[in-house]
Amino acid sequence: MEPVSWSFSFIVIIIAIALLFDFTNGMQDAANSVATVVSTRVLSPRQAVVWAAFFNFIAFLFFGTHVATTIGVGLIDINVVNPHVIFCGLLSAIIWNILTVYWGIPASASHALIGGYLGAAVAKAGFGVVIVRGWVKVGSFIFIAPLLGMVLGNLLMIFTTWLVRKQPLRRINLWSRRLQLLSAALYSLGHGGNDAQKTMGIIASLIFTSGHMKTFHIPLWVVLSSYSAIALGTLSGGWRVIKTMGQKIVRLRPIDGFCAETASATSIFLATHLGIPVSTTHVITGAVTGVGAARSVSSVKWQVTLRIIWAWVLTIPMSALIAAAIYRVSLLVF
Repeated sequence: MEPVSWSFSFIVIIIAIALLFDFTNGMQDAANSVATVVSTRVLSPRQAVVWAAFFNFIAFLFFGTHVATTIGVGLIDINVVNPHVIFCGLLSAIIWNILTVYWGIPASASHALIGGYLGAAVAKAGFGVVIVRGWVKVGSFIFIAPLLGMVLGNLLMIFTTWLVRKQPLRRINLWSRRLQLLSAALYSLGHGGNDAQKTMGIIASLIFTSGHMKTFHIPLWVVLSSYSAIALGTLSGGWRVIKTMGQKIVRLRPIDGFCAETASATSIFLATHLGIPVSTTHVITGAVTGVGAARSVSSVKWQVTLRIIWAWVLTIPMSALIAAAIYRVSLLVF
């Protein structure tokens, strides 16, 4: 850890940028939280974002700080990190988030953050700063999380379809709409519980590496401000991505939305319990694809899914390269 030499005002500015990232994370992932309930007409877009934002915020009551700790001290050697590294990583993540929202691509804001953090840290001190075991865990869940969402969504769709096979369609839709309110709430809880913690870990790392905190921990004010920022971002929407998630992959019925959200929430809850930062975007996309495939493999627009997968693959390396470039240029400028 470096001695206290960073001005208080600079630290406050970086915290503000971190919360701005959290806001853009909520804005990007608003689509994941509300696309299914909007696409199935269970809730209007305005009602859906309010519903999702509320459960994003109260997630702090249900989850600990395991993911935040992984981000803070489990991926990069915190002893060689400084506020400049965190600043460059955050700028990179925000730039990538804004670009993917503009393009309507449901990329991972979470992976943009850890990719930016990685790129700036490596630019400062080389690849020796990387904690390999932490990245193995994160890297494995890049594949495990969406596959788990896909399998769970597929199995749940098959089971529920069999369960209601003798019921009239009107009754199925009525109960599916009611249950989808619950599944959307559970998904939003999972989203807030995993994604807000990533910003919490970054802010705690900033305070620690600047010398303003003696031991690494997650203060309560960091928890509350991070959950508030992501909830406000969700309220702002992200309607381009909602269209991709809700209709371009597969057209959803209420029962499909319930199965996709329930499968996603289950997968995210598991990862959060294990302290693994996952992409909620990856999970819900996998679940939606699995649900569609249970109906008919041909009902899934695989070319759209392939485009999204390419965004997944590119996010970490692209955000890392952007962060490294920002770090190098900032050294020349300042």
